[in-house]
Amino acid sequence: MSGKGRGLWVTAVVVGLAGVALAVGSLVYAWSSYGASVVSSRNMAPTYEPGDRIFSEKVDGGEVRRGDVVLFSAPERYESGVGVAQRVIGLGGDRVVCCTGEGPDARLSVNGKPIAEPYVNGGDANGVNRSYDVTVPKGRLFLLGDNRADSLDSRFFASDHDGTVPVSAVQGRVTDDRTIPTVIGTAVIAGAALALVGLGLAIAAFVARRRRRTVPVATA
Repeated sequence: MSGKGRGLWVTAVVVGLAGVALAVGSLVYAWSSYGASVVSSRNMAPTYEPGDRIFSEKVDGGEVRRGDVVLFSAPERYESGVGVAQRVIGLGGDRVVCCTGEGPDARLSVNGKPIAEPYVNGGDANGVNRSYDVTVPKGRLFLLGDNRADSLDSRFFASDHDGTVPVSAVQGRVTDDRTIPTVIGTAVIAGAALALVGLGLAIAAFVARRRRRTVPVATA
């Protein structure tokens, strides 16, 4: 094989392998670090409506903070294998009380301080006219939906650790930042494109090699 032909083969291999590595690496990273799901109920409305596609970072439950929306699994309470989205209101050691104030001025308080919840549907922090006073056990979370009038959340499982769920149940933290998913998608597309370019170069090198092997026939 001539130096030019060998160079074309080398380029094809390098470009092709780089493309495959980029595409596969991006997919593996996305699979191990992020998840995507579709909202199926109104428990988090108006923040997330049925049919909305949401992305979540796969984090340890110990990393979440008050106000985060998390996906978690609680097969003893909900359908097995289905991730549930709710908002973190209390962490281990927090005291959550409902409610201070009356009517539209009602507020949850955490550790004695009323909290602002601009995400709550209709500004109704209570939703079901049910009072509660919960001290969250260590290693657990107190979770509520944003649509307090239509959310089967920690308020309704008081007999089970005051409705709290273990941090180990957390599958991910919902994020509205589309930057990383967009970058990952772009990397996958770029990797696939490079792999195709490498394939094209390999075909071109093969064709060129076949042509060089063709021996012209002399005529009298």
